[in-house]
Amino acid sequence: MNQKVKFSEYIAIGVMLFALFFGAGNLIFPAQLGQQAGSDLWPAVAGFLITGVGLPLLGILAMGFSGSSNLQELASRVNPAYAIFFTCLLYLTIGPFFALPRTGTVAYEIGIAPFVNAGFHQGGLLIFTLLFFAVTLWFSLNPAKIVDNVGKILAPGLVILLTILLFAVVLHPMGAIQAPVGAYVSGAFVKGFLDGYNTMDAIASLVFGIIVVNAIRSIGITSKRGILGATVKSGLIAISILGAIYIGIAYMGATSTETLGITENGGPVLSNAASHYFGEFGLIMLAVLIILACLTTSIGLTTACAEYFQTLLPRFNYKTLVIFFTTISFIFANFGLTNIITFSVPVLMFLYPLAIVLMILTFLSPLFHHKRIVYILTIAITFLISIFDGLKSLCESLEIDYFGWMVPIVSFYEKTLPLYNQGLGWLLPALLVVIITGVVARLQRS
Repeated sequence: MNQKVKFSEYIAIGVMLFALFFGAGNLIFPAQLGQQAGSDLWPAVAGFLITGVGLPLLGILAMGFSGSSNLQELASRVNPAYAIFFTCLLYLTIGPFFALPRTGTVAYEIGIAPFVNAGFHQGGLLIFTLLFFAVTLWFSLNPAKIVDNVGKILAPGLVILLTILLFAVVLHPMGAIQAPVGAYVSGAFVKGFLDGYNTMDAIASLVFGIIVVNAIRSIGITSKRGILGATVKSGLIAISILGAIYIGIAYMGATSTETLGITENGGPVLSNAASHYFGEFGLIMLAVLIILACLTTSIGLTTACAEYFQTLLPRFNYKTLVIFFTTISFIFANFGLTNIITFSVPVLMFLYPLAIVLMILTFLSPLFHHKRIVYILTIAITFLISIFDGLKSLCESLEIDYFGWMVPIVSFYEKTLPLYNQGLGWLLPALLVVIITGVVARLQRS
C-alpha cells in the first residue's frame, strides 16, 4: 500500500538523481556545441537536449517500468550472453575506458591547466592525474560517508556558482555569436542530437535507474504504477535543472567564440569565462569545485564498476578490481581530454542505438506479450547497422580510409537506409522490425 508522499520528497529524489547525472565532464560538451553551432545554436541545443536530457529520463523510466533488479536482468530479455556483453561494455564505457579517465582530464583542463605553463602541459597532466587517481583509489578501497556528504554539498555549490556565471554571461556576453562551423553548418539539429551521446547519461541511466527505484520504494511507494509516477515526477525535476544548465552553458560557448576563438574542447571555455567575469578568484573557486566534483564522480564510478565485475568475476576480489580500474583510468587519462572524446565517439555510436532500442522495447513489451523473438530480431538489426556506424567513426577518428570489407556494406546502407548519413540509419529499420514481429507475436497469442 502506498502512503501519501510529500512534494519535498520528490524534490529530494530529483536532486539526488540530478547529482548522479551531473558530472563536471558534462559541462564541456554544451560549451563546445555552443562554440561550433554559433548562430544555429537553438536547433543544435534542441537535438542535444533530446539525447542529453530526454534519453536519460527515458532510461530511468524504463528501469522503473521493467521491474528488473539491474541492467543485466533487463538485457537478458534478449539473451543471457548478450546481456553480459552489453552490460560489460556499458560499465567499461562509463568506467575505465572513457568516463573515468575523463573525470581526471576535465578536472585538469578546467581546474589546473589555466595555472600551468603551456610547455609543461603534458607533465602537469601526468602529475595531477597520478594524484587524482591515487585519491580515487584510496576512497574506493575505504568507502566513507564523507564522499556522499561532500557530493551533496558540491552539487548545489557548483550549480550556484554556474548560475551566477551564467547570469553574468546573459547580462554581459563576451562577444557576438559567430557563424556555425563543421557539421553544424548543414545539420545543426542532428549534430546536436549525436553530440548529446557524449554526456553518456542515457547509458548511465540504465545503471542509475535501480538506485532511483530503491529510493522511491524507501519512502513507501511499492506499486508498479506508483513507482513509475514517482519516477516521472522526480525525473522531471532532475532533467529540468540539467537542461537549464546545458542551455546556459551552450549560450556561453556561442558568445565566447569572438573573444576566445574555437577551442580544442569545451574545458577552456568555462575557465576563461570564470576568469573573464570574476578574475582569478572566480577561476580558483571554479577549479576547487570542479576538481572535487570530478573526484566524487570518479570514486562513485570506480566503486560501481568494481562491484559489478566482482559479481561477474568472483575469482577477483573487490580490491584487485579497484586497483586495476584506477590504473587503467590513469593511463588513459594521459592521452588527454581531446583524444578521450575522439575515441569514445565510435563506441558511443555503436552502444547508444542498442541502449535506445532496449528502452523502447521495455515500454512496448506488454503489447507483444514479452516475446523474446521481438527483442532478438530488433536488437540484431540495430546491432548490424550500429556496428558499422561505430567502425565508420573509428576510421574517421584515425583519419584513415574505410576497411575494404566495409565499403560495399556501408555503400548499401547509404543507398537504402533513410537518415543513414546522419547517424540515425538504425532508427526506422528497428521500429519496422518491432512493429512486424510485435504484430506476429500478438496474432500467435490470440
